[in-house]
Amino acid sequence: MNVLIVDDDPQAKEHLSRLVSELDGYRVLEPSAGNGEEALTLIDSLKPDIVLLDIRMPGLDGLQVAARLCEREASPALIFCTSADEFAVSALQNGEVGYLLKPVRQEPLREALQKAQRPTRTQLAALTRPPATDGNVPRTHISARTRRGIELVPVDKAIFFIADHKYVTLRHESGEVLLDEPLKALEDEFGDRFVRIHRNALVARDRIERLQRTPLGHFQLYLRGLGDAALTVSRRHVAGVRKLMHNQLAS
Repeated sequence: MNVLIVDDDPQAKEHLSRLVSELDGYRVLEPSAGNGEEALTLIDSLKPDIVLLDIRMPGLDGLQVAARLCEREASPALIFCTSADEFAVSALQNGEVGYLLKPVRQEPLREALQKAQRPTRTQLAALTRPPATDGNVPRTHISARTRRGIELVPVDKAIFFIADHKYVTLRHESGEVLLDEPLKALEDEFGDRFVRIHRNALVARDRIERLQRTPLGHFQLYLRGLGDAALTVSRRHVAGVRKLMHNQLAS
């Protein structure tokens, strides 16, 4: 069985490569991948049987890579690799997918390789919302159906949500997608990370750069990642935005 290792940490890749090489019946493919884009390219060219896939990586993360692969007719089996403090282990268990906790050890690796399979779309969707006893844990990714299939957008890559009739547009670092979710539900779930600036708009708190008043008396908010574009802040929300910006500067 040919195994491709995908991890942005060179030491982690070296450790995994050594462990896999010590197991009978498995061969580590070279080169390994250091990010999601490299992973997709190498999967196309090397045709691995199994991919050991780090969840947190620059650019496309492990869940986004998995989402792309789920849309293909033929894709390798996947085993997610994660640190216990970076992703809810209960979510991985609930999703019933193969996973390993870092630092990876030989016996769990052997068992995971023997059970490795391609995750289904349903299993993948389960990973975006870690289960909790209070039922209020926000998702790590937001799922959208696009022409390319399932697209998972990490919440920390989101810039704003804009409601328009029955759909909500999610603008993120790499583009935008349409969501079939109410803006109020998104605000309830992600209220600690996003702030309402208009009856139809939520913006990422940590993306706010400056608030500017136009000659006509309107207020415009500039966000990191939008360049010279700005969003309108309604008069009823100006005070709240100013208070938030003041608190952020003070901290």
